Amino acid sequence: MLKVHHLIRSQSQRIVWLCEELNIPYDLVIHGRDPATSLPAGNLKAVHPLGLAPVIEDGLLVLSESGAIVEYLIDKHDQECLRPSPNHPDRAQFLHWFHFANANLQSGFGRVMFFARAGVPRDNPVHAMLRARLAASLKYMDARLAGVPYLAGERFTAADIMTAVTLGTMRAHFAVDLSAYAGLRAWLHRNAARPAYRRALERGDSGFDPVLD
Repeated sequence: MLKVHHLIRSQSQRIVWLCEELNIPYDLVIHGRDPATSLPAGNLKAVHPLGLAPVIEDGLLVLSESGAIVEYLIDKHDQECLRPSPNHPDRAQFLHWFHFANANLQSGFGRVMFFARAGVPRDNPVHAMLRARLAASLKYMDARLAGVPYLAGERFTAADIMTAVTLGTMRAHFAVDLSAYAGLRAWLHRNAARPAYRRALERGDSGFDPVLD
């Protein structure tokens, strides 16, 4: 059986959610965080040299990186329900938003969070530039979601899983006000209403909602 190593309040919630959407049987191993440092606690390094999550074990395969795991599991289990086919008109948008999650949104949140935690003043030119870029990314998402219900288009895909969990987990570690982004907030609520999302929440991050908290 597939084994999923999940770190609470992290991007690995993507994999728990994906497994629920695809109805994949899986064994979930939950790893906590050190209360002092918020870093992974326990024996994740025994699973993967970097000591990070998510990690899956599928037979002899040990695979890390949430984006790679999502693609691997969709290749193995999906019947085009969470990823448009190469000839589908939504394919390009799917690819864009799938990779936007890590390449743009996650990195943008991370840089702003590190500057804030290091105590760099908000009027520092670099800090101000990074906050402006993050705001531009959120505005860009909001504009897209003002016209379509999901990032790829009319139907829910793995791009929504990738991006919604990024927003939620980063906001768990660094407060960001989303009150100005009505389209984005409505999309988050659509995602959070999915039965598979609720099941994933109960199994993976009980007590913390990575989309709505």
